[in-house]
Amino acid sequence: MRLFTSRALAVAAVSLLLQVPTIAPVLSGSPALAQSAAAPQAEPDVSDKVIGKMNAYVEFLNRSLRLSESLQRYESWVDMKKGPTGREKVIYGLYSLYDVRDEIASVEKAAIVDPKMPELDAAMLAYVDTYQKLAPGIEKANKYYERLDYKSDKMEGGRAFHKDIAALAPTYAERRKAADLALRTEKVKLDLASLAALEKVEGKKSRWHVRNVMIHAEAMMDLMPDNERPVVNMAAFDRSLDAYAVAVRAFDDYSLEHPDTFHVFETRPASLLSKLRELDEQLLKAKGDARKAGANDIEWIVSDYNTMVTTSQTATTFAKD
Repeated sequence: MRLFTSRALAVAAVSLLLQVPTIAPVLSGSPALAQSAAAPQAEPDVSDKVIGKMNAYVEFLNRSLRLSESLQRYESWVDMKKGPTGREKVIYGLYSLYDVRDEIASVEKAAIVDPKMPELDAAMLAYVDTYQKLAPGIEKANKYYERLDYKSDKMEGGRAFHKDIAALAPTYAERRKAADLALRTEKVKLDLASLAALEKVEGKKSRWHVRNVMIHAEAMMDLMPDNERPVVNMAAFDRSLDAYAVAVRAFDDYSLEHPDTFHVFETRPASLLSKLRELDEQLLKAKGDARKAGANDIEWIVSDYNTMVTTSQTATTFAKD
């Protein structure tokens, strides 16, 4: 059972407006970045170079997620140990992939330039390497199933493609996860540094509140259950939920004091909070096991979060301060 949809926007949420897995490019040229240029070296780096590197990685992770989705589709009807037989009840095939040549070139360039992020740089290059090995086979297999060739060759081609797919899929999943985790580690540093830099320049005004609430919202998404981790760490979940609630209350108070500040975005943080609290109650009853809680609710929560990521980018368009 898939507990919830892919969190593509979360992956890409490196934006200074926020932030996984996933979701807008980091914004450069802001007052916060100008301030960071003169900051002491001991402070976290929020320079344009850092943001450029992170954006290159985010864009590739987002766009290459299509391969993960293609594998999920394939695994939904194929016994990965035995391979396709042609006797399956439904043969779904796979998904075609996106052209990521430009994104790969950007990743390879970003990995060798300063500032160095050794763990993240290495994880991204390893992920690119496995992606490039697996993607051609996925594309050829997809065309094979689109043409229904298995009807004429008794699935001979399907079995041949399966050998390569089955051999590379575990390494792909492992390296994708490692890249996601390494990116998240660096992104948390960047988020907190950019929030602090923004406060120094503007104070806790509209942009600060949007960014603050999104940082905490993404922290909640990182703790959401998935197929690999269906049992939630409730202690961590509740701590993060309490912190998100504090951020939402501050956001709402600012919104009440400054009417019409947040374009479209205004009600979304509180709406997500209410859904998270309802899920929290269900998870507590199920001792953290999402398989016994509301999987449909998890779908809606992730969908709402993804919408928040999108609308947060223009939330302060008409703000007066």
